[in-house]
Amino acid sequence: MVGGGLAGLAAALDLAGRGHRVAVVERKQYPFHKVCGEYISNEVLPYLRRLHADPAALTPAAISRFMLSSPGGRILTAKLDLGGFGVSRFVLDDFLYQLAVARGVTFHLKNTVTNVTYDPVTDQHHVTLADGRQLTARVVLGTYGKRANLDRQLQRPFFTKRSPYLGVKYHLRLPGFPRDLIALHNFADGYAGISAIEDDKLCFCYLTTRQNLKRHGTISAMEREVIAQNPRLREILESAEMLYSQPEVINEISFAPKQPVEQHVLMVGDAAGLITPLCGNGMAMALHGAALAARAAHDFLQAHTTRPAMETAYSRAWHAQFGARLRVGRAVQRLFGGPVLSELVVGSLRYWPSAVQALMRRTHGAAF
Repeated sequence: MVGGGLAGLAAALDLAGRGHRVAVVERKQYPFHKVCGEYISNEVLPYLRRLHADPAALTPAAISRFMLSSPGGRILTAKLDLGGFGVSRFVLDDFLYQLAVARGVTFHLKNTVTNVTYDPVTDQHHVTLADGRQLTARVVLGTYGKRANLDRQLQRPFFTKRSPYLGVKYHLRLPGFPRDLIALHNFADGYAGISAIEDDKLCFCYLTTRQNLKRHGTISAMEREVIAQNPRLREILESAEMLYSQPEVINEISFAPKQPVEQHVLMVGDAAGLITPLCGNGMAMALHGAALAARAAHDFLQAHTTRPAMETAYSRAWHAQFGARLRVGRAVQRLFGGPVLSELVVGSLRYWPSAVQALMRRTHGAAF
């Protein structure tokens, strides 16, 4: 696994549980924070339980209601069909990491992959690490998230195109915020999500543009001048207790289409395709992608199929499961691209609850 986030850890647990030797290369040391909405649809629970990684041990928040607000503060609400749970990546990733270590997965931490080449003669990959070591592997999964230098080495088209988006995340406390609610709030050129995680904490994460930040100079100034124009976000920013002094920030978030297989590497999670945060289901997609990739890799490693058949089967399964979700996500994001349109959409959908439910179903999957 190139990357030890949700997709990499779940795929490692899956393949190790099937009797395979697994190694994970991760550039950080667990536990660590990531820019992420930290809400997961309950569709993933059967899979996590099959991996003997039930998140109930982490006391996550149970989330069953959804709220959406326009930049002016108008709201619509809906019930979440499957519901979900909230848990921080700091806690969840470390939990899965500890399980993987206990089950024999090898980790190369505080390291990165600088090159992956495939040798058709030996039918193996050669993986070069930043510290100079070389690993060999019959299957490589790209589970490194939204963007990495490996994308440049693999000559992936999206990597050369600049993205205007950046993401910012805080953990905070806000007395009185309902622990069963995930709320998404629009503002000019962006939107923010807030929901409960473990203990009495909340995750507050927003997507905006570099131009917004450049125009106002600092994150705090941008929050005062842009984000706080939504009265519901203003209340959060003025009333919350921030739990660390500086937020987590990530640049160059690209929603451009990607391919699930690149030069014989199976891409999983955000490395294969990123759904807009407004649709709030990226973590579930990462776990579901791990299940698809692990199944395809296992069939190949057991000599039940050839490499071309493995890659074709995974690509088809990935597109069947996620292709429509990503297209709907990009369409939904365009609906909320500006204050006037956002006000119109929220104002209309308030009186059309069946449309809200339909949109949510199109961006979520069934239990697997």
